[in-house]
Amino acid sequence: MEHREKPEQPFSEKIEELRRTSFSRLNEARLVRLYEQAAGSALSQEEEADLQAMMAAARFERKKAWDVRVNQWLRSAVAADPSPYVKNTLEYLIAALMDEPWFTADIPKIRETDHSQGKKTKTETVISLMKEANERYHKLQGIFSMLQAFQAPSSATIRQADDLLKEIGALLNRVIDDARAYETTISGIYASKEKKQQFDESLATLFHYTEQWEAMRETSSESPHSPLRDLQRMVGLEEVKRKVETYYYYLEYQRERKKQGYHFEDERSLNMVITGNPGTGKTTIARMLARIYHELGALPREEVLEVDRSHLVGAYVGQTEEKTMNVIEQAVGGVLFIDEAYSLKREGAGGADYGQTVIDTLVAAMTSGEYAGRFAVILAGYPEEMRRFLWSNPGLRSRFPETNHIHLPDFSMDELIEIAEHVALDNDFTLTDEAIRRLKNHIEKERVDESFGNARAVKNLVLEAIFYKGAEAAKEKNYSRHMLTVLDEHAFSFDDDRSSGNEQTAWTELDRLIGLTEVKEEVKKLSSFVRIQQERDQKGLPSIPIQLHAVFSGPPGTGKTTVAKLYSRILYELGLLKRGHLVVTGRSDLVAGYVGQTALKTKQKIREALGGVLFIDEAYALLEGPGTEGFGKEAIDTLVEEMTKHDENLIVILAGYEQPIQQLLASNPGLSSRFKKFITFPSYNVNELGEIITFFTEDYGYELQPGTLEALINYMEQAPPEGNARAMKDWTEEAIQRQAYRLVHQQYSDDDLTVLKKEDFLLTE
Repeated sequence: MEHREKPEQPFSEKIEELRRTSFSRLNEARLVRLYEQAAGSALSQEEEADLQAMMAAARFERKKAWDVRVNQWLRSAVAADPSPYVKNTLEYLIAALMDEPWFTADIPKIRETDHSQGKKTKTETVISLMKEANERYHKLQGIFSMLQAFQAPSSATIRQADDLLKEIGALLNRVIDDARAYETTISGIYASKEKKQQFDESLATLFHYTEQWEAMRETSSESPHSPLRDLQRMVGLEEVKRKVETYYYYLEYQRERKKQGYHFEDERSLNMVITGNPGTGKTTIARMLARIYHELGALPREEVLEVDRSHLVGAYVGQTEEKTMNVIEQAVGGVLFIDEAYSLKREGAGGADYGQTVIDTLVAAMTSGEYAGRFAVILAGYPEEMRRFLWSNPGLRSRFPETNHIHLPDFSMDELIEIAEHVALDNDFTLTDEAIRRLKNHIEKERVDESFGNARAVKNLVLEAIFYKGAEAAKEKNYSRHMLTVLDEHAFSFDDDRSSGNEQTAWTELDRLIGLTEVKEEVKKLSSFVRIQQERDQKGLPSIPIQLHAVFSGPPGTGKTTVAKLYSRILYELGLLKRGHLVVTGRSDLVAGYVGQTALKTKQKIREALGGVLFIDEAYALLEGPGTEGFGKEAIDTLVEEMTKHDENLIVILAGYEQPIQQLLASNPGLSSRFKKFITFPSYNVNELGEIITFFTEDYGYELQPGTLEALINYMEQAPPEGNARAMKDWTEEAIQRQAYRLVHQQYSDDDLTVLKKEDFLLTE
C-alpha cells in the first residue's frame, strides 16, 4: 500500500483551532513561525488580525510585560480588523495590567515634627512616585484608547476602569502640583499649613480612587507578578514547581494560623539546598523563594545576598570569622545564597584552609545569638558534591532537612529548544524549522557531561547565531526583513568543523602510517560498518548495536596511541563522538592509595574523557601493585559502572600486551562483555623500521647519507631492536645530537648541517 503523508492543515483551520485555545496555553514562538509562514497567503483580514492578537497575548503571558512588541502587534490587529477575538484579547490584557500596583513603594507620611530637610526629602519622594504612576497612567490611557475602535460595548468592569483611570490621571497631576507648591514653603522650621492641607487632601482623594481601582481587581486571580506565576512561566521543572507551590501554600497557611492566634512551637525551616548542573535555574529558584518568604511574611526583605567561597574565607586566623559575620549581617532579613558551598570544605586541605571555620561560624549564627532565625540560608551546587559535603558536616546538615532539598534536573531537548525560542523572541528573532534542527546538533555536541550549561549554554548558542547573522548581513549590505528578524540554518553553521575535508585528513593520516596493514583494515572495516548502520537507521531499517570499545594489543612502540587518536577523530567525524578527543591514562591516574578515593579518581578521569576516547595504557597494571590490593579492582568496577552509565558518550580502549590484557578481562565478566573488538599491533619488520627512521629524519629536517639506511637495516637484521617506532625515534634524536657534536669538532659546510652519517648512529664499517 502506498504511503501518503498527512496533508498540511490549512491556515484558516489552524487559526480557528487557536481561537479556541486559552491565552495561557498559546506558544509565542509557534505563533510567530505560523505568521511568517502565512505571509503572502490568502488570509482574511480578520484571520491576520486575530493571529496578531494571539501573538500579543502569548508574548504578554510569557513576559508579563506590555513591551514594544506586544503594543505593535495589538495595535496592528486593531487597525487590521477590530474583530470580537481582538476585542476579547485587548480586554484580557487590560484586566491583567490592572493587577500592577500604582505605586512602586509606600508613600511617605510627612509630619509637622519632621525637620525641614526631612520634609523636603519626603516631598521629593512623593513627587517621584507620582511621576512614575503618571507614566503608567499614560501607558494605560493609550491602551484603553484602542477600545474606541470597537462598536460593541466593553464589559462593565472595563468601562468602570476607564472612568477611574481618567480621575486618577487628573489627580496625579494635581498631587504633583500641590506637592511642589508645599515644598516651596519649607524653610527652616516653617512650612505652610494651608499648602500642606491642600497637598494632603489631594493625596487622600487620589488614594480613594486608587483603592476603588484595587477593589475592582478580581481577588480570585493571582497577580501576574506573583512568585507562583513567575514560577509557572519557567520552562520545564514540573516536579520542582509542585514542590515550591506546596511550600508556598504551607507558608500561607502558617501566616493565617498566626493571624488567628495559634502558636507554632516548631516552625518549618526556611533553609534550603538546591542542587543541579549549571544553567538549570538554581539562582532563579533561590530568588523566587526569597520573594515567597517576603510575600508571606516569613522574612522582612526579599533581597538575596549571593556569595561564594571567596567572599567568606580569609587569608589568616581571625579574618574568616570577620568576613563571614560581615556577610551574615548584610543578609539579615533576607536570604544568604552560597554558590558551590562544598568548596568551603576542600578534600585534603591542610590546616591553612579556613573553610571549616566558615561552616562553624555560619552554623552558630543560624542556631543561636542575635541573628538566629532572622535570615535564611540557601546552599547551591552539584548534587554529588553537595551530598558528600553535607554528610561530612553533621552540624550543618541538621539545619537543612531532607524535605527542603530541591533538585533541578537537566532540561530535555524539547525544553532547551523552547528556551532557545524565548531567547530569540526576546531579541525580536524567530527560528526556522531548519535552524532548530541545526541548533539541536549544536546542543548534542555540547551536552557531554554535567558541565553542560543547559539554559545558559543554549542562550549563548542563539546569541552566537545572531552575531553571525548580523555580521553576514552587514558584510553583504543586506538588511531585508528576513536578515533582520529570522534565524535560519545558515545562522547556526558556525563552528561546524565536521566536514569531509577534516574526515579525509584523519583517513589520510591513518594511511600514511608505516606498516600496520591489518590494523588499518580493521579500523576501516569498523568505520564502514558504522556508516552503513547509520544509513540504515536513517532509512528506518533495523540497525545492529554498534560496539566501539576496543582492545589494542601489542608491544610498546607499535602505534597503539597514534591509531587511538585517529580512531577518536574518525568517530567524531562520523557523528558518534561529541568531542573526539583522546585521554591517555595509566594505573596511577585511576588508582589512589586509600579506600574510597580510587572511585573518585577514576570517575574524574572518565569525566575528562566523556565525548571522546579513554585510552588506558598497560591496563592490566590495574590488577597489580604491591601494597594496594583491592584498589585496582575498585577502579575496574567503577570503570564498568561508568561505561554502563555513559553508554555511547564514552569509548574505552584497553592497551598493552595481549596475554595480560586477556587476564584483565577474565577478572571481571562485566568488563569482558563490553569489549568485542580486538585489534593486534604486530612488531615492525626491519624494512618498516628503516622507513620509520627515514620519516623521523626528514621530519626533523635532515637526510641520511647514501648507504646509511642500508647499513641501519643490516644492523637491525643482525641485532633486532626493542621498542619498535618509539626506539627508532629515540635512535634518530640521539644521532642528531652526535652529528652536532661531530660537526663542532671539525670543518663543515652548509650541506653537512642536514646530513646524518652511519657514525652518528654508532655504526662502524
